[in-house]
Amino acid sequence: MRIVIAGGHGKIARRLTRLLSARGDDVTGLIRNPDHADDLRADGAEPVVCDLEHASVDEVVGRLGGADAALFAAGAGPGSGAARKQTVDRNAAILLADAAERAGMRRFLVISAMGVDSPPPPGTDPVFAAYLKAKGEADADIASRPGLDWTILRPGNADRRPR
Repeated sequence: MRIVIAGGHGKIARRLTRLLSARGDDVTGLIRNPDHADDLRADGAEPVVCDLEHASVDEVVGRLGGADAALFAAGAGPGSGAARKQTVDRNAAILLADAAERAGMRRFLVISAMGVDSPPPPGTDPVFAAYLKAKGEADADIASRPGLDWTILRPGNADRRPR
């Protein structure tokens, strides 16, 4: 199976790449920073530089290269502001879904977050609230697409569910 992972240098992506490669799958990791390419190669992935904050749908379609599945595991990351939560956590996920549909790829997986279906509790850090909102909007967009066989994964600890 050929899998493209957006956010290929992230913790989840790198661990998954090693597992997929070990079982014989071909993995392509989309990265923004070319300095991360050797890390991906060491994990068993083919690194492809693609900045999802600035790429067009056509550029991303070209990076998918006939893959069987796409995984959105990218994120603005800690220390980024509310604006990047929109441009990465929301817009880049939607861009990858647009590209997957245009490329005729059906299988699409999103690494999301817990608590994105309801407003954040009072006192939530504004940047974290923006992150939750962005992830929720991306999830809703992707879940509305009949052209994708999507899975939205919301990782968390079952013993620490929001109340």
